[in-house]
Amino acid sequence: WEFNGSFYQPSAFLMMGIPGLEALHHWISIPFCALYLIALLGNCVILFIIKKTPSLHEPMYYFLSMLAVTDLGLVLCTLPTTLGLFWFDMRRIGFDACLTQMYFIHILSFTESSVLLAMAFDRFIAISHPLRHSSILTKTTIIKIGLAIILRAMVSLLPIPFLLKRLTYCRKTELSHSFCFHPDIMNLACADIKVNVFYGMIILLSTVGMDFIFIVLSYILIIKTVIGLATKEECLKALNTCVSHICAVLVFFIPMIGLSMIHRFGKNVPPLVNTLVAYTYLIIPPALNPIIYSIKSSHIREALLRALRRKSD
Repeated sequence: WEFNGSFYQPSAFLMMGIPGLEALHHWISIPFCALYLIALLGNCVILFIIKKTPSLHEPMYYFLSMLAVTDLGLVLCTLPTTLGLFWFDMRRIGFDACLTQMYFIHILSFTESSVLLAMAFDRFIAISHPLRHSSILTKTTIIKIGLAIILRAMVSLLPIPFLLKRLTYCRKTELSHSFCFHPDIMNLACADIKVNVFYGMIILLSTVGMDFIFIVLSYILIIKTVIGLATKEECLKALNTCVSHICAVLVFFIPMIGLSMIHRFGKNVPPLVNTLVAYTYLIIPPALNPIIYSIKSSHIREALLRALRRKSD
């Protein structure tokens, strides 16, 4: 412990695995390894196919590339501490290292939310103004959107580590997860955390909350446009292009909202539920997104099959 008058700050935190199942961590690591492997390989394959296939150099697939890069970042942020804990019982993480991991996890989460919003906007333009789609979402515009997404996440979350460093902490140093999460660290403090709670809530609502609202509005406008189409076949064809994105939105936002509610209002929720929701939020979307898009996008499937045929020849 560092001591300065009445100010206490831990030199490190202790991460937790799955409560009550510590003896089974080696066996539990098997499905985690499988999910991490699927996420890493799946997203790398998506990026490789999009890069090597000129016909996929379109706005929809540029945004899908952003989603894949974000998912890879989330995987690489949590993989070392999660597998280190399950394999080698490495529970200790330095205070500053914990804040750094937390900062990047939240940046990537906010980035994924914004990318999903950009993808919803892309679908709206593609369905409502198909002839102007490529002229509205040019490469320059997409690059600007990507930079704006990253800057918004970085700037809005920049005060969070400093707000945590100013707090005095109790002697309890056990985190609820195998990674660092802002509400989790904040709740270990023995000081007034109203500023942290207020700022965290404002940032969450003004970024992820607004993203979700605009995604819903985009789909209301998409449905309104689709209803006006001449035939049932055209209507189903237009909606079919949105299925992958809708699945990705649900896979990301449902566990994220659940985890946020648990940390803020679920004082009596069993620790096991808290842990499972947290792992679902950070590991399942990166693993499922490439599968969802590979299954639903015929263009990606065909490009993948062509690449496999060339390898076999």
